[in-house]
Amino acid sequence: MARHHHRKEHKNKNNIKEKFTEERIPPPLLPKTDKQADYIAAIMTRQQTVSMGCAGTGKTYIAGSIAADLLRVNKISKIVLTRPNVGAGKSLGFFKGSMAEKIEPWIAPFTEVIKSRLGAAAYEIYMKRGQIEIVPFEVMRGRTFNDAFVILDEAQNTTPEEIKMFLTRIGEDTKVVINGDISQSDLRGKTSGLKKVVELAQRFNLPIPIIEFGEEDIVRSDICAMWIKVFNRDDNIGGKR
Repeated sequence: MARHHHRKEHKNKNNIKEKFTEERIPPPLLPKTDKQADYIAAIMTRQQTVSMGCAGTGKTYIAGSIAADLLRVNKISKIVLTRPNVGAGKSLGFFKGSMAEKIEPWIAPFTEVIKSRLGAAAYEIYMKRGQIEIVPFEVMRGRTFNDAFVILDEAQNTTPEEIKMFLTRIGEDTKVVINGDISQSDLRGKTSGLKKVVELAQRFNLPIPIIEFGEEDIVRSDICAMWIKVFNRDDNIGGKR
């Protein structure tokens, strides 16, 4: 009887595991614009991808969703999220906790996408296992990321030296997505690392797709598109004065 009970218990655990797995299979990631299709294809087929452009074009959602899907099916061992502190650096000190905990609010757009794609319970398990890691720039030097999906957000706020440091952390079997909007750089009197990377990739014909989203690619909402277009027009006619 004891052996029979043990087999039944083992079978129930398998059923729970299978049910949990089935519930976590998300819908296919489908592009809404031609540029989104190019972006998805670039991430899936290339080791490094650069995306640029205005808000609301799906840069965050697509990168976060693909990272979550690859982690779920064990194609990568971890997701690494990072961003520079420029623009929010002074306010970080007001948050309690470690540097990783302080930077979490600024990484929230990605963690929310990943959590939605994986499911809240699975997300928490991956976090506890260290398979989803938030790495502040301050502690990145000396690290090597292997078998990972690394996302650098707000890359326009890195200096050339910082983005060089970031890119030289990348090890084997790792995908890298660099997101940013050069027009939104918070650097004062300094060259943007994102701009430098794009220039180098183009000058030396590196195998790095550069996907540049425009106003026509905004999918967040009509209101979002309306305001971005208005502010861009204002800038073009000398609104920065």
